[in-house]
Amino acid sequence: MSQPAAAPATSLQDIISHAKEYGFVFPSSEIYDGLQAVYDYGQNGVELKNNLKTAWWKAMTQLHDNIVGIDAAIFMHPLTWKASGHVDGFNDPMIDNKDSKKRYRADQLLEGKAEEYTKAGETEKAQNLLNEMGRLLGAEDLEGVRNLIISENIVCPISKTLNWTEVRQFNLMFSTQVGSVAEDSSLIYLRPETAQGIFVNFLNVQKSGRMKVPFGIAQIGKAFRNEIVARQFIFRMREFEQMEMQFFIRPDTSQHWYNSWKETRLKFHKAIGLPAEKLKYHDHEKLAHYASAAVDIEFEFPFGFREIEGIHARGDFDLRNHQELSKKKQQYFDADLDENGKPYGNYIPHVVETSVGADRLFLATFCNAFTKETIPSNEEGKEDKERVYLKLHPALAPIKAAVLPLVKKDGLAEKGEAIANSLKSSFRTVYDDGGAIGKRYTRQDLIGTPFCIAVDYQTMEDDTVTIRHRDSMTQERVSISELKEKIGYAVSMERILEAI
Repeated sequence: MSQPAAAPATSLQDIISHAKEYGFVFPSSEIYDGLQAVYDYGQNGVELKNNLKTAWWKAMTQLHDNIVGIDAAIFMHPLTWKASGHVDGFNDPMIDNKDSKKRYRADQLLEGKAEEYTKAGETEKAQNLLNEMGRLLGAEDLEGVRNLIISENIVCPISKTLNWTEVRQFNLMFSTQVGSVAEDSSLIYLRPETAQGIFVNFLNVQKSGRMKVPFGIAQIGKAFRNEIVARQFIFRMREFEQMEMQFFIRPDTSQHWYNSWKETRLKFHKAIGLPAEKLKYHDHEKLAHYASAAVDIEFEFPFGFREIEGIHARGDFDLRNHQELSKKKQQYFDADLDENGKPYGNYIPHVVETSVGADRLFLATFCNAFTKETIPSNEEGKEDKERVYLKLHPALAPIKAAVLPLVKKDGLAEKGEAIANSLKSSFRTVYDDGGAIGKRYTRQDLIGTPFCIAVDYQTMEDDTVTIRHRDSMTQERVSISELKEKIGYAVSMERILEAI
């Protein structure tokens, strides 16, 4: 067989179309023309996303004896968001074009211009623009931001004009009321991040679990942000899912643990199949006032390198603010001895945070797995064939194995169903006898199934089957009794965990 040839680069539209057609991601409430920046996960998408969440959860709570998990409520006391700074400072700088009536994020317009400079080889010019933007936003000089947009000749993509309004700060939190009677209801917010649920439970977990610093608390949960300019499919949504871990440490160990988690988290992304050449660190030029260090792990999407995870040294900002506003001490008593032989005593722990977007990780995994190849024909006069498949890590694939009888008659179908049923308790297995077996292979390729098990007439004689491997399309003959162990090993989460 001739070697497959590389196909043209994948576009975001390729990803969106494939995700919808094969049951991974659908526009939400599509029969009513959808809702911007809101999506539903289909039957295959929910399996892939759940597998990614399981891999993250096990990597955190199973590989580390000093990390435990919680599941905090979405609704929280409104003062939580006052203490965290979200009420006063969780804003995006918005600007409108008077001619097109379209609204944009001012920082994204400037970042887009910086990307143009970078592509043109003017990296210094790009960096100077980003630095100036950071300075203006840090000084809350919104008029300066508007003037910078105009001076850079950044026009509205629709109207092609510079007729911009002033820049305004727009708070991203969704608000609602709690209470049975409107007059007696109280204003609360849908949480814009999951981290605060961890911080307000710091002492509950520490005391009930008898946890010793350093220790971490992990959580997976939904968060909500009223993104005005949502784009790039599921990369930026109004309802999304976060996988966060807050690691509580002694104040003088912040840099050590920041560096440690920075390396550990990059290993995780490589372990699930994201290639090293598509991953990079991006250190924050502008730090939050409470942070001593911050870095993003970026993945190369079809639309460029973008953040999938952030690692931040947050200091004691969150616990200290909650202590001040709640009047409840958020301190830890450390009986261990310091270098002078004295107990460390009471202190507010510092925090190193790791925060990865489950939806962004899904999109990165999906984009990386989407493979389009041209397979040269071995027969003269016949056209080359195009092959599309999802090259997912076997442990992440929605379906691990498909059992395919060669034909429905002569007992092959019944034999195939029996094999599928014997494997279902070990890993997700489907049975498919509809259509030519070649088309059934293709169906499984398109959703990323790593193994197809063909049942033929020889199976009826010696209880052997053919395993077809998705990526190489090679086949091997094995005994039915070997299937559970052979495939089970390849699709186990252990293969991911042992690589971290």
